[in-house]
Amino acid sequence: MDYLNDLLERKNMSQLVLACLFILYLIMGRQTPQSVSMLFNNIVGQMITIGVALYLFAYYNPILGALALLVAYQLITMSSSYEGLSLDNLKGYLPTQEKVWSPYSPSNQFQAYTLEQEIVKKMASQNFNTTYVKAPYRPSLDDTHNASPLQ
Repeated sequence: MDYLNDLLERKNMSQLVLACLFILYLIMGRQTPQSVSMLFNNIVGQMITIGVALYLFAYYNPILGALALLVAYQLITMSSSYEGLSLDNLKGYLPTQEKVWSPYSPSNQFQAYTLEQEIVKKMASQNFNTTYVKAPYRPSLDDTHNASPLQ
């Protein structure tokens, strides 16, 4: 009770206002804005928040310090609910095995022939004349400039 009476004194009005703001923040339970939450969603911001709360607990009224610790905990947990470095937030973006194999599912396989398959099937069924006719001309080489023959 002595701490409460000390907090209510006129000289500690700033501490009382800060305690009222902390209580209001805890009661409202609103989501921290993303621009503010990015400051507390890393290890440096979390350490500074805990450090300020412990400083208030050590050097000011213990009621204010306890409220500061609660607010720091609430602020850190609410800030981590935004997309950050936590694995829980990244799980929605990581592919599962079903997502990886989904392009290879039977529903994505072709049922009909493709154009290439149809053309190859037509060409394979045609009978081509494979008998060669002796050419009436004889090829001649140009000047080979002292190159060796190929055969």
